[in-house]
Amino acid sequence: MRREDDFEERRKHLANLSESELEAYFWELAEKIVDPLVNLAYNNTTPSIERSVLLRMGFSSIEAKSIVENAIDRGLIGKGVGNIVYKYSKHKSLGIREAGLKLIDPNSWDEVKPLFNGGVK
Repeated sequence: MRREDDFEERRKHLANLSESELEAYFWELAEKIVDPLVNLAYNNTTPSIERSVLLRMGFSSIEAKSIVENAIDRGLIGKGVGNIVYKYSKHKSLGIREAGLKLIDPNSWDEVKPLFNGGVK
């Protein structure tokens, strides 16, 4: 099977563009291609990402795993687990680490959900 050579036909809309215009057009198309990926990354998270955030906040991997699992169990992982720990620490006037350690206990989460459902800020 031989492919018809239609290069000249397909490039007609680009023929009169300068080098800088071609480059600008290239980057415009590249942004269009990448935008859905950027939106996906911005609006979604994974347990792995959330554990990584907690590790950078000073929690051990075992502590981070437990906190993330508690967030998943309550449907709050989309709020960002680091954000949950931060808001809980402010709400309870605790340090970040102390607040996170309290969130290892599933019973502590009763106070968390209202912080993200229009409750206390």
